[in-house]
Amino acid sequence: MINTSLELHLAKLESVIELAHLLGHQSDFEEVLRVVAEKASLLVRADSALVMMINPKTRDTVKTVYAERSTPDAEHHFVHTSLAGWVVLHDSSLLSPQIRSDGRFRKDLFDSMKLKSALCVPFRAENVIIGTLLLLNGEDATAFTESDLSLAENISAIASPFLHRTQAIAEYFTAPLPKQALRSKYAALGLLGKSKEFLDLLLAVEAAARCDVRVLLEGESGTGKELVARAVHTLSSRCQSNFVAIDCGAIQPNLVESELFGHVKGAFTGALTDRKGLLEEANGGTLFMDEVSNLPSDMQSKLLRVLQDQEIRPVGSNHARKIDVRLISASSSSLRHLVAEKKFREDLYYRLNVYPIVVPSLNQRAEDIPMLVDHFLDECSRQQKKEIDGVHEEVLDFLKRRHWPGNVRELRNIVERLVTLAAPRQKIIDRKVLPPDLQKQMKKLERTREDVHITRSLTESLAEYEEQLIRKALDGCSWNQSRVARMLHISEHTLRYKMTKLEIERPA
Repeated sequence: MINTSLELHLAKLESVIELAHLLGHQSDFEEVLRVVAEKASLLVRADSALVMMINPKTRDTVKTVYAERSTPDAEHHFVHTSLAGWVVLHDSSLLSPQIRSDGRFRKDLFDSMKLKSALCVPFRAENVIIGTLLLLNGEDATAFTESDLSLAENISAIASPFLHRTQAIAEYFTAPLPKQALRSKYAALGLLGKSKEFLDLLLAVEAAARCDVRVLLEGESGTGKELVARAVHTLSSRCQSNFVAIDCGAIQPNLVESELFGHVKGAFTGALTDRKGLLEEANGGTLFMDEVSNLPSDMQSKLLRVLQDQEIRPVGSNHARKIDVRLISASSSSLRHLVAEKKFREDLYYRLNVYPIVVPSLNQRAEDIPMLVDHFLDECSRQQKKEIDGVHEEVLDFLKRRHWPGNVRELRNIVERLVTLAAPRQKIIDRKVLPPDLQKQMKKLERTREDVHITRSLTESLAEYEEQLIRKALDGCSWNQSRVARMLHISEHTLRYKMTKLEIERPA
């Protein structure tokens, strides 16, 4: 029996090899950067992963991609600039188990930052550094080790050739990516929106569809993860085969094995005939496992074995059957946190999380609400044989400002409810149609808006905000003005001028 430590090592090795396969199918430079940052963060268990690319034309302009944001952007940028500068200057990787006491940097440089450990490796092409990969862990995390450094250097070695596309990199720095062209393509698949967060999601789906690897979707309940999974399948090379879905949270734990693997006649009480499992039904196609975090521990082990061996054994059978299935899993809970809490197998997590995609919440893309309302309004009106043309602007404003814990699913349910409550010949849904609970919510939001009085000019408001920002930065950096200037991306002269103008003085 293979021990757990070896299983984990093999899972990480497989994940690094899969990274090369993934990058070979990517044509979008920004998506390459995102995948590299996400994969590095996953494999070395970092709180944050940042990729910084050097502009090939100027050698001094940079573009940064964040895998996760556990600290402010300005703080991230300052740390990365400092450590990347050391890596470029010394032409060497950097491992710092205790960054705040690292003698290679000026004393107190990182004192105000809640960081424990840092790791930074260069991307090289033709013996020239073209960028860096920075990995950070906070005070509560474990320190990076030599093993982590070796793994990060392997990731860099694999990624560097794909990042060395001088023309693509130069275009990335000078021109925006043509994301708008994706909207009509995905609208036909039920994915609607125009916000930046939504278009970034479409780019990730587009990239995932090009390569035949496992995908892990993470996002709140009701965000449309199954629609995303169907889009990946529909646009992939497996589109002619079955797409099969299972909700792991909706099945009794003792029935999960039979649902996935099938059973033979007589395997248990009630098994009157042979029955194919969902994995076999999806053979040649895609199996979507929603809420995979709900899998019982014994089924996690069995699923891991299926992914390793590409074969299943129906319940009660002595014979294994080979399968060829693409697995797309989803979870509304962070699998990474569940792994840390020992509630989900780490080696299975690595094998599921080959291509990570985060599905944004509706609150994160409120800009898309009017478009979604129009779509659901048209759909529900046709179903109920009504001829509703639209929603009154005050109702639409309420829907845009409302908090959406149930995300897109909740929005659709509310629109369907409003269509149901509308009079047979009503053309516009106004506030009179809203049921009592929504009327109450709308009035509360209106009172909140009325409480906001404009008592100062824009210039005065901006000055107050600027003063608060500078004071907060000064307090966080123990009033070290040079460090604050770097953090705020301004010169020390400008900082001193603003402090004088805003009458900011250090407390006695």
